Amino acid sequence: MMKKDRRSFIKKVSALGSSALLIAGNPLSSLAADKEEKNEVESDSTKPFTISILQTTDVHCQIHPHDELFWENGKMVFRKTGGYAQLATYLKKERKDKAHTFLIDTGDMFQGSELSVKTIGKAMVPILNHLDYDLYLPGNWEVIYGKKNMQTLLGSLHAPKVCANMYHDLGEGKKGELIFPPYHIWTVEGVKIGFIGYTDPLVPIRQSPNYSKGIIYTKPEENLAHYVDVLRNQEQCAYVLIVAHLGLSQQISLANMPECEGVNYILGGDTHERVRTPIVCKYAKVVEPGAFGTFVGKLNLTIENGKVTQDTYELVELDADKLKPDTAMEALLKSNELPFETEINKIVGYSTLPLYRYFVVENTIDTMVLNALHWQMKEIDIVLSNGFRFCPPRTTPDKTGNIPITNGYIFDMLPVDSTVRTAEVTGKQIKDWLEKELNNVFAKNAAERFGGWVIKFQGLEVSFEAFAEKGKRVKTATVKGAPLDELKTYSICACERDGDPEDMLCRIKGVKNPKNSVHTLHKVMTDYLQANSPVTPTPPLAAKILDAPQTLLTQVTGVDYQFR
Repeated sequence: MMKKDRRSFIKKVSALGSSALLIAGNPLSSLAADKEEKNEVESDSTKPFTISILQTTDVHCQIHPHDELFWENGKMVFRKTGGYAQLATYLKKERKDKAHTFLIDTGDMFQGSELSVKTIGKAMVPILNHLDYDLYLPGNWEVIYGKKNMQTLLGSLHAPKVCANMYHDLGEGKKGELIFPPYHIWTVEGVKIGFIGYTDPLVPIRQSPNYSKGIIYTKPEENLAHYVDVLRNQEQCAYVLIVAHLGLSQQISLANMPECEGVNYILGGDTHERVRTPIVCKYAKVVEPGAFGTFVGKLNLTIENGKVTQDTYELVELDADKLKPDTAMEALLKSNELPFETEINKIVGYSTLPLYRYFVVENTIDTMVLNALHWQMKEIDIVLSNGFRFCPPRTTPDKTGNIPITNGYIFDMLPVDSTVRTAEVTGKQIKDWLEKELNNVFAKNAAERFGGWVIKFQGLEVSFEAFAEKGKRVKTATVKGAPLDELKTYSICACERDGDPEDMLCRIKGVKNPKNSVHTLHKVMTDYLQANSPVTPTPPLAAKILDAPQTLLTQVTGVDYQFR
């Protein structure tokens, strides 16, 4: 088929535009057609040429533009960013302007919204296929609906998937084969670019254990050198990249390990950090492009005589007010969301304050969650909530002058509607648990850091030094104004985690008298908001950091990086 005829055929198929084609994630969409046309551009391989590797990550099913927080001149600034229809417009332009583009997503694409929960992630499949990605990596939340659903969802995506550290569990700790291929090679004008995939090996600890049942995770350094050798020496790749969902601290740590020798870049995810200038480590450069579709990471490589001679990196902000939404993507989003639109947009309460979850220590979203739990569970001494990162801000008031909180936003904040669980613990258990949780966030050894923020609590007041020695961070701790008594027993409540041992609550081991209440977290939130709106969830300084600003925005230290 002649090129002109082929382009005409593709355009005719794309122009059908039926909802059936859109819902099916039609691979010959207008985006795919643009890409197909661009890849047919003839060029002289003896001349220098540029390729673009584009990255999204941690979108968490935020399909529409959202309010976003930026830290500028020491203050919070909010702008409207993201949206898959806006991303589609941006990608069309990039593919039109560049002969060679390669689009990847490095995880957390199926968890984070009511639409995803109601459809067990299936609503995201045609959306992602329509964007015509070239490669995927599963994130730590891809397992939220269980192993089988994860395999089905990722298998429904048209592009290849890679992950070199997720194995089938054959039982009794025996590893089977890798669930996904360990690497992928992109050949462009005879030059090979290699991608190795790694996701967070701490998934069974960070998430409810039952989510990842049937999967064995290993540390990247266990086989990284082997796959670098395969790509460099067997496959003769000119450039090797790791696509990662490990968190910025862990990715920096990996880039400084000898096993990483031969890797050029780590394109990371998980911790929602915004790396605008690549972090140069001993063996590789490290970047991470934020979250919620706010940014696209753009790595340009100049190739000459089969070798990469230059690399430049840019963090591109998707300003929703400056990008006209792609009409085909808008139609697809509307079609997928229509059956759930009324419920998603139902207003359940109001806030007088902007809602956000970006500061390491305390945030208005988490304060509101704790206030709701305390309101419902009045007899409990201490209420707890996990140090989640996901959920975009909400700052735009409606005609009431307050910020509406919808049912859909409850799912954005808390995608899992867990049962509220109570138990009893000693003061010593609380003290030991606090030290462990603070080390998860601020460990000197980056390999010991978890992906979340400081655990949230109410009824307990703590002052701490983030950068003190392990086990010696807590300086003061009080419960309802009285010093924490290590011998005393306190009542606590938190959310049950599917698969945790009976005597564990919020990662506190050995709790006594654990009981499931009649309440679920979503019901507590909606009841609280309906009874108390508008709410004013002012962070109460229940956790006070002594050796860093209360407005700390990252747990990453020791490198030239600032979150903004």
